[in-house]
Amino acid sequence: MTQFIQIVITGLTIGAIYSLAALGFSIVFNATKVTNFANGEFVMMGGLVSASLITIVHLPTPLAVLAACILVTALGVLMDWLGLQHARRKTVLSYAMITIGIGIAYRGLMQVVFGRDILFPPVFGGIPFARAYGVFIAGQNIWIILVLAVVSVGLSYLFLRTRLGKAMRAASQQPRAAQLCGINPRHMAMVAFGMAGLLGAIAGALVAPIGAAFYEYGLVYGLKGFAAAVLGGFGSALGAVIGGLLIGLAESLTAGYVDSAYKDAVALLILLALLLVKPTGLLGRAEARRV
Repeated sequence: MTQFIQIVITGLTIGAIYSLAALGFSIVFNATKVTNFANGEFVMMGGLVSASLITIVHLPTPLAVLAACILVTALGVLMDWLGLQHARRKTVLSYAMITIGIGIAYRGLMQVVFGRDILFPPVFGGIPFARAYGVFIAGQNIWIILVLAVVSVGLSYLFLRTRLGKAMRAASQQPRAAQLCGINPRHMAMVAFGMAGLLGAIAGALVAPIGAAFYEYGLVYGLKGFAAAVLGGFGSALGAVIGGLLIGLAESLTAGYVDSAYKDAVALLILLALLLVKPTGLLGRAEARRV
């Protein structure tokens, strides 16, 4: 039983990182109907920048994480302003190709600036492990799960209670009507990309102490975040959180009871099986269109 609890805690921890990455996909898609395939690079940049500032520049952890969040948020806004809003062909395919290209550019930039070294920053708070009822819980695991809970509540409040959140929803659902009310859909798109960058930076800074920071890790987190978003229902924030946690649990249980070499395959098989039964994902809704 102790081993099972340990595996579940590990799965929830890595699943929380996938959930944060998936939330970035959902926010951008809801605001712009664009799938940002560079979202995983936000996670990579957040981890690499914060880890470099902590281990090389020796900044205190809070300042390093804050600096990483500001930088990656700015790069998210820049991606939308420079790449998407100035695109000549405004199609779904062209937007997807632009995000892939900018993601590759960001990855190359991180390699040039920070090198090819794998960095291992210290855990937050200096508390490596805690023990309760025979179960070892890493302090970083607690940080990750708590941050996901706070972010989930904060996003719910933002989109349901604040003027900014309502403006973003209006700009996504009825762009022309929103413009008549004084809402600029372009500005809302920039805010969405900035929020995705912020969430990615937070996820990267949190996972770096237990998973390291490296310029090639963006692809992994991007794929897992995308899978989590699709599993939960693309565009659903709650679905993104649930999808990330489920994939994390599936990977951890497979690694613990079968073989770690199969954990990625099992998670994707679960995703494919669900999509065969419910193509819109767990919480996704089918769209009705007039033809």
